Amino acid sequence: MAKEKRFEKTYSQDLGTLQVIVDKETGVNYLLTSYGITVMLDRDGKPLVTSTNTYTE
Repeated sequence: MAKEKRFEKTYSQDLGTLQVIVDKETGVNYLLTSYGITVMLDRDGKPLVTSTNTYTE
């Protein structure tokens, strides 16, 4: 049985040098650039979370 991918790319810009990826287990959004990766934060400074229901069947 193949292991399901934990991260999913939800946005890409500039030939893939700027991407938003989501951890499907926690819903946390990350910004991935050619310089590195960082968690995306909401206006209160908390991690930006996408509903994990989006990724379940």
